[in-house]
Amino acid sequence: MNPLNQEELLKRIAAKIVDVPDFPETGILFKDITPLLADHDALHATIQWMADALEDIDYVISPEARGFIFGTAAACMSRKAGFIPLRKPGKLPRNVFSETYGLEYGTDELQMHIDDLPKGAKVAFIDDVLATGGTLKACEKLVASAGATLEKALFLIELDFLQGREGTGCAIQTLIHC
Repeated sequence: MNPLNQEELLKRIAAKIVDVPDFPETGILFKDITPLLADHDALHATIQWMADALEDIDYVISPEARGFIFGTAAACMSRKAGFIPLRKPGKLPRNVFSETYGLEYGTDELQMHIDDLPKGAKVAFIDDVLATGGTLKACEKLVASAGATLEKALFLIELDFLQGREGTGCAIQTLIHC
């Protein structure tokens, strides 16, 4: 792999993100990251950028489904972070913390096993897109329920016009701003 500098990475990623209008509902502009996932160098550099930000992090948590792509890989490439999945209702077999949240086009719910995060753990949230911030805010509540601390959130894309950062209590890093 030829390493990409930050400017080249940003250009390559931006060129690989495809806007799909009216998906999943009329009025929504969906950011399709599938072409990025197919580009080995851009995918690797994106995950490396995320992993490099996990220096002092004990656990990465990510929501299904697209968050898993980046979160698990970044945790694996980090020095020490484990990975904890945030799942939809009915997908986890043991007792869970549960949090309902608002989306750009409705509501959803995330769950995490109650014994996945030890008290005092330092946590990073990784996902593909920061839109309204609903998923991130639900994650903050789940982490707090476990007695851990959400230190930072990392995103591939941020939809700035939706102001998803507002009302969050952690540091946020994003590669692409739209």
